[in-house]
Amino acid sequence: MYWLTDAIEAIRDFMNLGGPVLKVIAIAIFLMWVLIVERILYFRSTMRARSREVQETWEARSERRSWHAHQIREMMISRFSESVNRGIPMIQTFVALCPLLGLLGTVTGMIKVFEVLAASGSGNVRAMAAGVSQATVPTMAGMVGALSGVLFVTLLARRAVREVEFLEDSLTMDH
Repeated sequence: MYWLTDAIEAIRDFMNLGGPVLKVIAIAIFLMWVLIVERILYFRSTMRARSREVQETWEARSERRSWHAHQIREMMISRFSESVNRGIPMIQTFVALCPLLGLLGTVTGMIKVFEVLAASGSGNVRAMAAGVSQATVPTMAGMVGALSGVLFVTLLARRAVREVEFLEDSLTMDH
């Protein structure tokens, strides 16, 4: 059980090292990953049932050639596409936001360094080092958060496009 308290203490020290912006970055990364996990679970469970439901509804129609039937088909595909793509733009926003928050952390850390330089000159190396770490740690955290999300948001977006195309191809226009 000591490893858990050591891990929590290490995380707390890391968060303090990065300053207040690092806490915002951590929240952004957490929310991004909640959305990613939600989408993965959706693709593994609900999406298949939703796709089957749309296909069964379409196949149950007696007439599928008229303009009206074509519009109903487009509406069904559009609603499916909307449900499949829900949350992906928000994940992309978090991916783009993470490096910007890291840059904000860099700026605030450098301001701290300049405040130390203005107050005590270059003699207070320890206070300057705290500002430098407050500048670099959020930058690194923002980049790591963005990189971890880029892969998954790309995979999720591609899967969404593929599923919508598959549904379009499976809804036949004959009869």
